[in-house]
Amino acid sequence: MAYPHLFEPLDLGFITLPNRVLMGSMHIGLEEEKGGFERLAAFYAARAKGGVGLIVTGGIAPNRAGWVSPFSARMKSSVVSKHKKITDAVHAEGGRICMQILHTGRYAYHPLAVAPTARKAPISPFKPKKLSQNGIKSTIKDFVQAAALAQKAGYDGVEVMGSEGYLINEFVAPKINDRTDDWGGSPENRFRFPIEIVRQTREKVGEKFIIIYRLSMLDLVENGSTWEEVVLLAKAIEKAGATIINTGIGWHESRVPTIATLVPQGGFSWVTARMKGEVNIPLITTNRINTPEVAEKILREGQADMVSMARPFLADPNFCRKAMDNKADEINTCIACNQACLDHIFQRKAATCLVNPKAANETILVSRPTALAQKIAVIGAGMAGLAFATTAAERGHDVHLFEKADAIGGQFRMAAKVPGKADFKETIRYFQRQIELLDVKLYLNTSADVEQLADFDQVVVATGVKPRALSIEGINHPKVLTYPEVFHGAAVGKSVAIIGAGGIGFDMAAFLSESAEAHSFEHFAKTWGIDLDYATRGAFVKPDPTPSPRDIFLLQRSKGKMGKKLGKTTGWIHRRLLKFKGVNMISNVSYHKIDDAGLHLTVKGEKKLLGVDNIVICAGQVSENELFASLKSTFGDRVHLIGGAKLAGELDAQRAIREGVVLGLGI
Repeated sequence: MAYPHLFEPLDLGFITLPNRVLMGSMHIGLEEEKGGFERLAAFYAARAKGGVGLIVTGGIAPNRAGWVSPFSARMKSSVVSKHKKITDAVHAEGGRICMQILHTGRYAYHPLAVAPTARKAPISPFKPKKLSQNGIKSTIKDFVQAAALAQKAGYDGVEVMGSEGYLINEFVAPKINDRTDDWGGSPENRFRFPIEIVRQTREKVGEKFIIIYRLSMLDLVENGSTWEEVVLLAKAIEKAGATIINTGIGWHESRVPTIATLVPQGGFSWVTARMKGEVNIPLITTNRINTPEVAEKILREGQADMVSMARPFLADPNFCRKAMDNKADEINTCIACNQACLDHIFQRKAATCLVNPKAANETILVSRPTALAQKIAVIGAGMAGLAFATTAAERGHDVHLFEKADAIGGQFRMAAKVPGKADFKETIRYFQRQIELLDVKLYLNTSADVEQLADFDQVVVATGVKPRALSIEGINHPKVLTYPEVFHGAAVGKSVAIIGAGGIGFDMAAFLSESAEAHSFEHFAKTWGIDLDYATRGAFVKPDPTPSPRDIFLLQRSKGKMGKKLGKTTGWIHRRLLKFKGVNMISNVSYHKIDDAGLHLTVKGEKKLLGVDNIVICAGQVSENELFASLKSTFGDRVHLIGGAKLAGELDAQRAIREGVVLGLGI
């Protein structure tokens, strides 16, 4: 077997898990939708069929105060039958599933919020009410009751969410808990809340029921827990009756990235490894583990007993099955972009996946063999073209894919060169493998024309985008470079002005400001302020980033905050990283001319000269769809337009891939 440690069974005493893979908790957003439980059942069943050892659901509140937002998922008697749809579907596929019990505490986005103290969180507008002693005891009972109802609904266990800055974590850490009663002060008092939850839950559910405790091993906030306190709590939780301890990394208000794509793969497993030997129950490690190779290495080196992967199972429900069958090159890898999962949840939309729009849409985007196989030409092997070509070929169509460049991938080829976005190469690798498996005929260095396409039944135009041309005086000066030229290797001087502060402008600034050492976890920890010696509370210290090797000016015409259209959950990371690097971010700019002296402009009414070596144009894109017009006039309704060629705007791989899949399923 290619991954012997990953697929070794784990004996929990009363139940044996078939392998060491946990599908970690993710809120999908279907929990509150009409018909959502049927879709959730299909979603989790697909992952169980794909071979994952144990599944944990998205967070379910034990009471109203614990809601994420008003009327979000809560465990109560009236929904037990709905949850049973999920457990029955998972068990029918031979899987095992636990329900996560999550009380949001002061992170709750509603006026019923409660916490150990009445201290508002920086990420919520609502100030919580301080829990009374009776309120604390009542909340513990609600946790226990939620676990009992989960057992009644057929779950194999529960995960008690004790990390990420939610209610339990708020009791544990002195950052929030400054109570002077029996529930605050000493570590023993601060730990009483989680210990009682686990102890009373074990008494209620009996011995043959999994209790996972999600322990915050690394708060990454000032005045968080010390390492000694983390160990003390872990031992107490084990004694209280937990079956497994899962690793929690960082509070949601922490200014340290923990799951974004720039976090080195498996980088946080060091803290789980530090806990090994302190407790006798299995330990799960987590965060940015997205390939079987990384997971296997962690287990082989004894850093943990299980690995948790959440978003990788959005990207590919058959992750485990493919790895078991020695077909890891066929895995659709999670690139940790957050665009269709976490960003959707924060926008009150159901989660899915940028690289796999079928995720959480298993009952909607269904692939069935075509009744009439057609010969189809696809023009452009960017994300839209690749998604369509592979989807249509899977259904039985004869697909021919034409690409004018010497490789597939389109804009993703450039994105993969940005520091922290190397995983984007994995999406290209996945599509390349699918092309081979599905017998898509690929023609590189080929620009198809109307004459070549005459004998095709259908033509799909996915020619993507091209850089927007600017009409600044001197735009053809030798100092001026386009973003494709820079990403493809053009030499850039020590001082640079970047025109355009959209997603590509930010990527370009990161590309030009980072050093080769950026990919190590040690460099990442130093940049963002992680104390690898754990000598400070919360293991959080002052960030110490490496300066940029260039002087960089990031410019935009519009007024206001830079990067307003960046990802909901990752935009702050990009802005902060450029601030670390000393990038000069200037808005409200008017451009006059470019000459030997540099870039002449006006900033807030004042004329300036940036005497830079190069000016890089990142001023957006326009659709490259000239071919579509001529094809449409010749072939009519046999021609289809998708992706950037249909709508440029900000580069949108999520929309491009989804359009390709939807058309591929319907053609």
